[in-house]
Amino acid sequence: MEQRILDHLHRRDYVPADAAGLLKALRLQQAQRREFNAVLRTLERSGQITRIKGRRYVLPFDADLVAGRIQITRNGRGFLAPDDPGIGEIAIRAAETGTALHDDHVLVRLDVRPVGPRKKTDAPPTGSVIRVIERRRTRFVGTLRKEGRLLYVVPDDPRFPHDIAVPAPRDLGRKARAGDKVVVELLEWESRQHFPKGELTEVLGPPTAEGVDMLAVLRNYDLPLKFPRRVLQEVRRIGATVTGRDMAGRTDCREHDVVTIDPVDAMDFDDAFHLRRAKGNRWRLWVHIADVSHYVKPGSALDLEARKRGNSTYLVDRVIPMLPEALSNELCSLKPGVDRLTKCVEFLIENSGEVVSAKFYPAVIRSKRRFSYHDALKVIRGTAQDGIESMLHQANRLAQRLRKRRFRHGSLDLEFPETRIRLDGQGKVEAIERVDYDESHQLIEELMLLANEAVAGRLMALKRPTIYRIHEAPNELRLKDYREEVLSHNVPCGNLTNPNEVRRLLRRLSTLAIGPPLKIGFLKSLMRARYAVTPVGHYGLAKEKYAHFTSPIRRYADLIVHRSLFEGNGDGPTPLRLTADHVSTTERNSADAERDSKQVKLSAHLEEQLAAGAPRPYAALVTDLRNFGFFVDVPDLGMSGLVPLSLLDDDFYDFDPVRNRINGRRSRRVIRLGDRVEVKVAKVDTPARRVDFRLAETPGTRGRGKSTSRKRSGKKKSAFKKPPRASRPPNKTHSRTTAKENTGRRTRKFRAR
Repeated sequence: MEQRILDHLHRRDYVPADAAGLLKALRLQQAQRREFNAVLRTLERSGQITRIKGRRYVLPFDADLVAGRIQITRNGRGFLAPDDPGIGEIAIRAAETGTALHDDHVLVRLDVRPVGPRKKTDAPPTGSVIRVIERRRTRFVGTLRKEGRLLYVVPDDPRFPHDIAVPAPRDLGRKARAGDKVVVELLEWESRQHFPKGELTEVLGPPTAEGVDMLAVLRNYDLPLKFPRRVLQEVRRIGATVTGRDMAGRTDCREHDVVTIDPVDAMDFDDAFHLRRAKGNRWRLWVHIADVSHYVKPGSALDLEARKRGNSTYLVDRVIPMLPEALSNELCSLKPGVDRLTKCVEFLIENSGEVVSAKFYPAVIRSKRRFSYHDALKVIRGTAQDGIESMLHQANRLAQRLRKRRFRHGSLDLEFPETRIRLDGQGKVEAIERVDYDESHQLIEELMLLANEAVAGRLMALKRPTIYRIHEAPNELRLKDYREEVLSHNVPCGNLTNPNEVRRLLRRLSTLAIGPPLKIGFLKSLMRARYAVTPVGHYGLAKEKYAHFTSPIRRYADLIVHRSLFEGNGDGPTPLRLTADHVSTTERNSADAERDSKQVKLSAHLEEQLAAGAPRPYAALVTDLRNFGFFVDVPDLGMSGLVPLSLLDDDFYDFDPVRNRINGRRSRRVIRLGDRVEVKVAKVDTPARRVDFRLAETPGTRGRGKSTSRKRSGKKKSAFKKPPRASRPPNKTHSRTTAKENTGRRTRKFRAR
């Protein structure tokens, strides 16, 4: 029926009609009205059709309308990622976002201006929000405030543009006091000129009380702590062991030396591999992925809950799994010494890394050994002691050839160091550890990339509907602006719309002191990777065919791909389109929650340093310069922050926008992009997700990358004041992140908006 509706709206003589008119035009019976209305709602939710005045339906583009997900920055501007992957990003001014909130599904009217027949414009497409199709969420965490009789909630999310007026709370189990962290349900919001109205649904308690910080993150991102009873009952009926009936019709790979490599604290092992030599100086590689689809059937309670969650979320102090632990950590986890069901991709590979052939089939394995990344690296860099360790050496050499081959074919090298926070028994920061992206990580990444690409190619050849992982090319205007910034630092740079020039620039930046902040600038120009039913390719990986296949325990998209490949039971384009949009949203939600969980713990850690009067110094990199201060990236904390000019009290500093540097009037100190400095925490604003630093260097030292301040004489001069909150850029320099893009493992590979 949906295709009949779309075909009718595509007709050249179609005149916009309401539901009744469409029902009549399509000659449907009244008995079909319920199904017809349901299909209309589905098509509207998916952005394929839209309603205009008079509740009449049209194709969005016919009315200069575009549906999509809006991303709102902390200064209020919006960017629309259209539902149609063929439409580029649309910029939305802060005043034109209407009542849309971050990640809402909205309808945007394009700004179409008359132009002459010969006039061309490089201006990016812009528009204004005319309707919120669906709220991403309606519950928010904030701080309760009181002024006279007026109660209102100040949302924690700095992207929420207004306070929320609330009535006196009902019985919520505990009394709500001004200053408490609370959960508020958004009820109505007519326009930006009016304050939104809401209702308190939960009192979390004082923000300093133990556990309230993480509880606020859980509530703010609507992350569930428990599984519904019917889901757990379904899991119990599945059982706890692999039976002979489960293994029927599968290829038996239990004699192979299959191994896993995962983080040291991982419990959900969803990928494994085995490698051996083949004839003619070739290699035979088996990539095994946990067969979640054998247990999680479409339409089951397990399936519905997994789809709702979309993916597992890895907070700093806990995991919110997509599947119950009896599956994710036990029956589906490829633990050593036990039989496990897998979906296998068997490759025949040339020694150079070129794939000769690939086969796909269900299998059963018994993993021989579990390696942590640390253990695997120790083996790779040491001498092999047995056959399994020799296989690890061979797999590493093959992976490095695959890696070099991938970069030669255009994949972008956008690796950045990561940090891992370890907490003590009281939930406080005990240690902040650096996570290096070493050969053990690269080994697994290359093998999983190989499987993801092969599966996508197979599905495209079969023309089966599924969900692909896509990453659109960046907006040309953004690349042009970025190129101008690079040239302003006297760094040679060609036309960045040519991928070869991008790779050449990234290689050049890796050799320069100014390279890291300019690399971050390039990341900001990228689109964000997402899921879609149309395989438009992956810009960052330079792959035309790409899907997520290797993490079905923690990503619902991978489960869909398994079903499409081995069962061929695609649900049709519309449900898959909705699912792709949904899992893209849950992925962004999880990434934001993971970032905030780190931020609240780091903020508390830095506040303790301030309270003790002994903030420790950290090495930092200058990543951005403004007229009110400069931003720094602090690798040892895994965070970024601002050094306000008002805290540089040894001199009066001017911002030179032409040369893009900050100059001290008297000391002639110069602060440039890429300078390395030492900082200490100066101020922590937890609700605003912002940390300010001050320079930790001692007066009297000079030289680029070090303090050139001199001892002050006379009256202290003031520097520029901080601007209002709305005008300051985000505290997190590169906060738009995805989980490790290619394999879905819990270290991050590159960041794309």
